[in-house]
Amino acid sequence: MGSVVITGVSGGMGSATAELFVKKGYDVWGLDVKEPEHAGKMRFIRCDLTSLDSVTKACSVILKETGTVEAVIHMAGIYDLDSLIEMDEEAFRRIFEINLFGVYRLNRTILPILREGGRIVITTSELAPLDPLPFTGIYGITKTALEKYAESLRMELQLIGRNVVVIRPGAVDTGLLDVSTERLDAFCEKTALYSCNAERFRKIVNRVESRNIAPQVIAQIAYRAVTCKKPRFTYNVNRNPFLRLLNLLPLRLQCRIIKGILKEKN
Repeated sequence: MGSVVITGVSGGMGSATAELFVKKGYDVWGLDVKEPEHAGKMRFIRCDLTSLDSVTKACSVILKETGTVEAVIHMAGIYDLDSLIEMDEEAFRRIFEINLFGVYRLNRTILPILREGGRIVITTSELAPLDPLPFTGIYGITKTALEKYAESLRMELQLIGRNVVVIRPGAVDTGLLDVSTERLDAFCEKTALYSCNAERFRKIVNRVESRNIAPQVIAQIAYRAVTCKKPRFTYNVNRNPFLRLLNLLPLRLQCRIIKGILKEKN
């Protein structure tokens, strides 16, 4: 079956994807800064995607042990919720370092051992193609940039016989949903600029996240993206109808609706 490299294996989607590929007979190399609770037969390497040195060392181990890999599957990512004016520069940089630059670092380093015909699978978000929403903007910005990166990378790598596939999931039942709630509470408590109606904001977030799916669904799509003869360019999974309908409206009207929902009445 060959070898695959999966990032974010201590998280829900990464763990489920690693488990599925192991079950299917693949030699799975799992990368994460945190060791998963149940590694099973996965070959885990502690790797910090924000560090080129860490990524280079991980790829050297894989090269030494396997020689080539069939696919690289990017499941690592972090979520943040904050205002673009109030969040500090370190937090702003960190989410880009993991969600965008981490993908770039690993792809650039591992490409020499990705076999001809191999796949790079990049997980973005249902927010990537949509107009931005308030306070989730920093997350959406990184995922939109990541998707543009993936599309450009696809254009280039097709010329040397490699393929790039995007998975664009909506809400998935992972730890990120708990992080979303925690970040929302923290933002509503700390913000000095925005007197938002926190309860209304919470209802929007809950509506978006209520229709979540199991991480195993994403794992199955990742497996399909790696193994089928002609994968789709993009797999849309569990996109939220509320967000899609809102995005169909003119941007001016979207702004008026969001302002009416969130702004405190005097």
